[in-house]
Amino acid sequence: MPRYIVERDFPSGLNIPATAEGANVCRTVVDVNAADGVTWIQSYFSTDNKKSYCIYDGPTPEAIRKVAVKNRLPVNRITEVRVLDPYFYRAA
Repeated sequence: MPRYIVERDFPSGLNIPATAEGANVCRTVVDVNAADGVTWIQSYFSTDNKKSYCIYDGPTPEAIRKVAVKNRLPVNRITEVRVLDPYFYRAA
């Protein structure tokens, strides 16, 4: 399955509370994504919460855009990426 970095801008910032309500918001996103074969792996936010970099697995960039619309999330850029694990390289 291809992996993508999804860049998003939140002009007013995005704050998901560390509460049951926040957990429900995240669970809803996960469930909506799963219906289209997309998996949200992890997200990184700027310190002001106005920019995010989200890691997703999904069949196509179009599938990622489709679930973003369903979840009412912006998408600025989608970049397909490969994983480079620095610990893979070991001296023989």
